Amino acid sequence: MAINTNSSNVAVRENRIGSITGYVGSLKDLAQQSECGTLKGCARCFSQSSTCLSQCGLGQLAGIRDVAIIHHGPAGCSVAGAGAYYLDKTMAKKRGVTNNTVYVGTDMNEKDTIFGSAESLRRIILEVNRRYSPKAIFVSSSCATGIIGEDIDSIVDDVRDEIDVPIAAVHCEGFKSRIWATGFDISDHAVLSSIVQPPKQKRNTVNFKNFYESARPEIIEMFREFDLEPTFLYCNSTVEELSHLSEALATTCICGTLGNYLGNGLEEKYGVPYVRTINPLGITGFETWLRAIGEATGRSEKVEKYIAEQRAIYIPQIEEIKKELKGLRAVLGMGPGYTFEVSRVLNELGIEVVWALAWHYDKKYENGDVPPSMKYLLDNGVDFEASVADQQNYEVMNILKKYQPDLYLSRHPGSTVWAIKNGTPAVYVADEYMIFGYKHTLEFAHSVLNSIHNRSFEANLAKRVKLPYTDWWYEQNVDKFLVEAKK
Repeated sequence: MAINTNSSNVAVRENRIGSITGYVGSLKDLAQQSECGTLKGCARCFSQSSTCLSQCGLGQLAGIRDVAIIHHGPAGCSVAGAGAYYLDKTMAKKRGVTNNTVYVGTDMNEKDTIFGSAESLRRIILEVNRRYSPKAIFVSSSCATGIIGEDIDSIVDDVRDEIDVPIAAVHCEGFKSRIWATGFDISDHAVLSSIVQPPKQKRNTVNFKNFYESARPEIIEMFREFDLEPTFLYCNSTVEELSHLSEALATTCICGTLGNYLGNGLEEKYGVPYVRTINPLGITGFETWLRAIGEATGRSEKVEKYIAEQRAIYIPQIEEIKKELKGLRAVLGMGPGYTFEVSRVLNELGIEVVWALAWHYDKKYENGDVPPSMKYLLDNGVDFEASVADQQNYEVMNILKKYQPDLYLSRHPGSTVWAIKNGTPAVYVADEYMIFGYKHTLEFAHSVLNSIHNRSFEANLAKRVKLPYTDWWYEQNVDKFLVEAKK
């Protein structure tokens, strides 16, 4: 699908790439329906929890150094700013840089929601620019402004000549999509449409979309072997760096869900190759990813030399620990960019995946292909029971009770803690680089072993915690609350 940067609005994932939040079946069925275009999502007559897409979208933009986020909505909407502010300052300090990004709420009241507050927003934009001198300004809508039809585009266009930095309207109404990852697309669209400039010259850089750049030093060192320099996005990046994204040799990402929109947009608009492979998690993922980068940048020979050197160091150690992992059974609950990638890694390590939950599922990416993680599993004959459930912990608990796995893995602490209360050993895959490459795959395998061998905490906690789930619920199938979505 063509990406239109002339419009400030982004089509939601449900409509753009057929994403769903409800499904129960098998991996093979999910992948085959995706390929042939027959996949239809289900709705829930009961939903326990979810996440607001504005937190994902504005949280990404707030990670850019020295910008201003103006969240046009009631004070309650701006609560997301507290978490973003703390995280941005922490990540900047860890990196040794300063991030002077400000997150401002416009504090809409009842009068504003009835009569509108366009003039007030205009004054706030100009005052934020005068007071903080940001490098860029992002003006975001909210559910309230979306409901009353506040025209933030016209307001932004009206003040553009009075401000000498990039400014963009960001349509981040929380209700516009059930899939919070749409927020990632919205932030990418804002950057593509307001900051990225046409290329003037090619650079030896690779755009690397990630969350919090925790493996930055080792990735810089690794890319130096290939005479390449990574540009990490968006955490701690600068507006100046972002303006040159079109001059990179390629774009890649640590998570397909996170980086798909930006990668396709840069390729479509500026011809920057987007590396579409399985993620660099585990041995197969890492080597596939490196070889694709080598091919896109003309560094294949250097990449093969690096792979051979690293395999000699780590493969014997990984093969040895696999002997202890073989036969373990696991359940996963993560975003789709990790669920089906970590499933592959577990399969590589000899661990059986008995059920995988994805918080949502993208039927096809912007280029029309099934997500590479799903295609790999299908092509290699891997199958297991799977479901798509938007952070529904009550479904996770049902599955854990029924299957009694040796291990539960999640990228969200709220899900992990419930598994532990249930007595199930859990691994919190918080760091996006926890299974990155040879070294971290080995460390991950040791983490799994440590969780399996030290179960006393989970056992003692489970004896002392009374869970809210009844025997009746544990006897139900997990599709109990699923109904066919209305057309």
